[in-house]
Amino acid sequence: MQTWEELKKNCLDCTRCGLCETRHHVVFGVGREDADVMLVGEGPGEQEDLSGIPFVGPAGKLLDDMLSIIDLSREQNCYIANIVKCRPPRNRDPMETEQDACISYLNRQIQLVQPKILICLGRIAAKRLIDPDYRITRQHGQWVQKDGIWMSAIYHPSALLRDVGKRPETFDDLLAIRAKIQEIHAKV
Repeated sequence: MQTWEELKKNCLDCTRCGLCETRHHVVFGVGREDADVMLVGEGPGEQEDLSGIPFVGPAGKLLDDMLSIIDLSREQNCYIANIVKCRPPRNRDPMETEQDACISYLNRQIQLVQPKILICLGRIAAKRLIDPDYRITRQHGQWVQKDGIWMSAIYHPSALLRDVGKRPETFDDLLAIRAKIQEIHAKV
């Protein structure tokens, strides 16, 4: 089984799909490697590609603000990664073949972190990790348990920047995440 260091090196050297040809940086992940809460987005955007860090642009600032509402932060108590580790051109959705090429990296990250809660940021992550037929507008905030991990999805921060009307629903979803964290910690 790969260690964190081996996994990161393999990921940084990856040429499994065409995204490697246009990337500036592989965006591996950030946060506590033993976190109870893991967040997974679809893939890096322009700012993330330039910095090599997930969620650093305007959507990242919003995500940090959202996390602070429920006492989470990437520095202290959660881990953040993406389905694909390289930016799709023009921020398009990652293609199925690109996701397939990259998913083993994310699966190993999940194995290493061993989160109790996994939050999908947006529909693409939810479709890949929760259910291929997932409908974010209908199912966001609902909980499922897979392989001993509680999973839910919320709107991607980029979607919340485009449509502020989704923010009240997302606030409710954040409160449900906080309640799930408290529930899990109460059982320990």
